[in-house]
Amino acid sequence: MNARKNRLYEDVKFLTELRPYRNYLNLTSLEKVSSYIKQVFIDSGFIVSEQKWYAEGNEYTNVIASYNQGKDQRLIVGAHYDVCGDQPGADDNASAIAGLLETARLISYNKPDVDYQIDLVAYCLEEPPFFGTEAMGSFIHAKSLYDSKINVIGMICFEMIGFFSDAPNSQMFPSPELAEIYPSTANFIVVVGIERFNSFNKKVKDLMSLNSSIDVQFINFPSPDGLAGLSDQRNYWQFGYQALMINDTSFIRNPNYHLPSDTIETLDFGKMTEVINSTYIAITGINK
Repeated sequence: MNARKNRLYEDVKFLTELRPYRNYLNLTSLEKVSSYIKQVFIDSGFIVSEQKWYAEGNEYTNVIASYNQGKDQRLIVGAHYDVCGDQPGADDNASAIAGLLETARLISYNKPDVDYQIDLVAYCLEEPPFFGTEAMGSFIHAKSLYDSKINVIGMICFEMIGFFSDAPNSQMFPSPELAEIYPSTANFIVVVGIERFNSFNKKVKDLMSLNSSIDVQFINFPSPDGLAGLSDQRNYWQFGYQALMINDTSFIRNPNYHLPSDTIETLDFGKMTEVINSTYIAITGINK
């Protein structure tokens, strides 16, 4: 079975229609989201757990679904479900949560024969004011792995995977150097990592590119600072784990970033589907 765009659409629709918006102040909405994610994981047959912590006096939740539980090695696939401020957050980051949920359905249906445990993790508190702090859900999760001495193969972060354009010169760049290397049409997805973990990053990119219906690009930054570390993968680097981000180039491409205009109508669900199909190949083939 391959990914289905109608299911991606329904997941994004649920997330973007929630009111009040699912930011760190609106605990009821965040609880509705975590319950929704948990139910999809349960319906897909996963062993599901929750990881809770406090930030500024409020309790927040990571939702974790485990496949092939008990294997010595573990691969983490994650995405955050909170938004920045009062906006629907279709690309940032409903697109990625929909991708995570569809990945769960694919694993459930296809039952891949892998020799490692796959943990699908939905994080809270990626966005400001907690970004870059130890209150981020991904920091809480990465630290728990480190403290438990888990043998982690690596971490794959879905972050903004839904905004594309086939219009010429639709892809913007932060520097002329990058513009010379990458396509000028915004219809590709990028594997983003750091040079320290080049081998892992390159393998994910190569696996995603196998018979892919979407152009998979690749960039390694020299350090975790700046553009390299703008999502949850950053916290796994802190504990020495290989980690990368799968991204549509975020605010470099998407003019709706962190704005009320980040709506479901702006997303390309056909291309999102191909991103998930390609990533599924990497997730289930990383140790072969």
